[in-house]
Amino acid sequence: MKRIIAFTLFFSAFLAMEAQQMERSVTKFELTPLPYGYDALEKAIDKETMEIHYNRHYKGYYSNFLKAIEDTDLKYMTLEEIFAKMDSYPTAVRNNAGGYYNHSLYWLIMSPDGGGQPEGKLAEAINSTFGSFDDFKTTFAKAGATRFGSGWAWLSVDENGKLFVSSSANQDNPLMNTEDKQGTPILGMDVWEHAYYLRYQNKRGSYIDSFWTVLNWDEVARRYEAALKMKK
Repeated sequence: MKRIIAFTLFFSAFLAMEAQQMERSVTKFELTPLPYGYDALEKAIDKETMEIHYNRHYKGYYSNFLKAIEDTDLKYMTLEEIFAKMDSYPTAVRNNAGGYYNHSLYWLIMSPDGGGQPEGKLAEAINSTFGSFDDFKTTFAKAGATRFGSGWAWLSVDENGKLFVSSSANQDNPLMNTEDKQGTPILGMDVWEHAYYLRYQNKRGSYIDSFWTVLNWDEVARRYEAALKMKK
């Protein structure tokens, strides 16, 4: 009788675990469609670079990320949840999850109608934090220009709702717990050579100067507002 009761309890627990597993849904990761033509950013980035960058690099990170998490519990998690414990996962997850997320943001914070300066709350926050828009541009450009090797420059919102500029190596970003300074990115500039080399060769500074002409401040401001709401 005791064995029957024990088996019944075990089987009930097993069924409960199976039910919970079935209730968990696989997170749907999707490619971000390029919101403009490959030649739309010609004043800063040439058509061939955009085609290669989007179709080979970005899609490569995406497909390799899906492969890296295919047989793991990571497929039930969001990117933010994965990044929060990034030091626990293999390099393949770190590189490809980062590459997928970083580029998904990068495409959207650029626009053929970009350029100019931010307005409203974002402009106020930039002026308050950095002194002026020009001082912010200098700080941000330096973060990109001085990043040794490949990486990114970021404008992010920290846990207190304050702006900060940082840079990260490879495909890392400020959401990862591996970064010294963590926060929510609202603006990211790719400074890997594949982002600019066809037109600018080794002149990263020239690419950075041109980047401002396609920067979509409306999208950056939207992300800033969303980040602030998350901090409340």
